[in-house]
Amino acid sequence: MRIGTIEPEFVTAFPQPLDLGVLYVSIRFSTAAHLCACGCGREVITPLSPAQWSVTFDGKVSVWPSIGNWALPCRSHYVIEDGCVRWARDFTPAEVDENRQIDDRLLEGAGRPKPLWWQRGRFRRSAGRR
Repeated sequence: MRIGTIEPEFVTAFPQPLDLGVLYVSIRFSTAAHLCACGCGREVITPLSPAQWSVTFDGKVSVWPSIGNWALPCRSHYVIEDGCVRWARDFTPAEVDENRQIDDRLLEGAGRPKPLWWQRGRFRRSAGRR
């Protein structure tokens, strides 16, 4: 069963098992974890760095950019914004490959590429937010 909201919990280490609907954030290890929002029960780990994901918290939690679980059987794709799970479309295999190549370039320090559709479109952040 898909979830529509997620609550943050700031931890040093991730508990086992993780609870559905909770985003565990470890500042110490610059990582966040949660159970997939589709309800499949799989753990989703998001490393926090300028080249990967960022988490903002202002009473509600947001994770940017979108989370594409392409390696999981569910292939779920969503953004966590202000504590809400915003569902996005599935990517084609070519789009997944392109996205992975961009991620690899970012991790290698090759600079910031042109934003992809979810960074330009409906899920764009407002000017005052990171």
